[in-house]
Amino acid sequence: MKIAYILNTYPQPSHSFIRRELHALERQGAEITRLAMRAADVPLVDALDCAEAEKTHYVLRAGVLALFGAFLRVLITRPGATLAAVRQAWRMGAVSETGRLRHLIYLAEAAYVARHCAAEQIVHVHAHFGTNAAAVAMLAHMMGGPHYSFTVHGPEEFDAPRALSLGQKIAHSAFTVAISQFGRSQLCRWVDFAHWERIKVVHCGIEPARFTNPAPMPEAGLSLVAIGRFVEQKGQMVLIPALSQLVPRHPDLHLTLIGDGPMRADLESAVQRAGLGDAVTFTGWLDEAGVRAALAGSHALIMPSFAEGLPMVVMEAMAAARPVIATYITGTPELVQDGTTGWLVPAGDADKLASAVESLARLSPATRAKMGAAARARVLERHDVDHEAAKLAAHIREAAGHASDCAGTN
Repeated sequence: MKIAYILNTYPQPSHSFIRRELHALERQGAEITRLAMRAADVPLVDALDCAEAEKTHYVLRAGVLALFGAFLRVLITRPGATLAAVRQAWRMGAVSETGRLRHLIYLAEAAYVARHCAAEQIVHVHAHFGTNAAAVAMLAHMMGGPHYSFTVHGPEEFDAPRALSLGQKIAHSAFTVAISQFGRSQLCRWVDFAHWERIKVVHCGIEPARFTNPAPMPEAGLSLVAIGRFVEQKGQMVLIPALSQLVPRHPDLHLTLIGDGPMRADLESAVQRAGLGDAVTFTGWLDEAGVRAALAGSHALIMPSFAEGLPMVVMEAMAAARPVIATYITGTPELVQDGTTGWLVPAGDADKLASAVESLARLSPATRAKMGAAARARVLERHDVDHEAAKLAAHIREAAGHASDCAGTN
């Protein structure tokens, strides 16, 4: 089965879950062409990401003439379908924050993708995120390309479903994937009930083999790890007042902030103003081995996010047998069980966040280890990447079979 993955930017340090899914599908026999509009604009520090970049075909590198030429050839060979796609792109651009010109660019990209898929005999296209990658997949399908599906992660798609024409993308798709039951419920809001059945839940997955024999928790100190882009929605700023309460009572408390982003300078300044320089370490982005080592040296992951899909770092921490302190948002409560595998607190509440850390501090080493073991068991049961990829592959095969049946009756 030949599949194309369509992505806006690939690979990226924060999108290792896509790479894992790709590899799991390939282990199950799928042949996958990676089509990204552009390369990452940040350095790739993980060797696996670098290897993925070598395998990826970058559409915009083909140049304006190639994209425009692809559109003209599709227009000549399939004029009716192409004009329908033009009208669709025009309507989508009218409601989008990016505007009509950008959607006409998506149209040219889609024509190029449709022709590339035909040349490669690709039977299905899958996109990640309900943004421009899904738009390209949909428009390519309308111009005669393969049927498509796409995975919605959130929270961006849930913030602007109308501007993204999310309902239309779902309605035209063979199926649409949500990564949590909460995510599925949000997608159901934007399409007619008749389309609900095509919205499937396929979790992002971890590779259990990478988390064998979790390291025991450190015996001394109180070590926390937070992982993610330094942007407003991740809520790292709430950690500063929480730590200001905690450090005087727990001088051995230490927080490691893994990641980078536009708010890094603000976070560093806030740490210094609060006098927490000795209690906080900024590492920048780490490769997977570095993240696993940081988790191994911690007692818990702390995730103060305001908005998420279902964070991979939560899954990785639980697989490493570490409890999680997270906010009670979106799909997180489907994985983190308050009092059993970690703690759930209201988003933006520094006092409750500090209280959860106090609860962790009061636990005996044996109880912490028991909570970590429960976290590990839960994530391995629900988020094995090979099991989840098998679900996705089954949906793709069903869609491909349905498309073949329809073609046979025409």
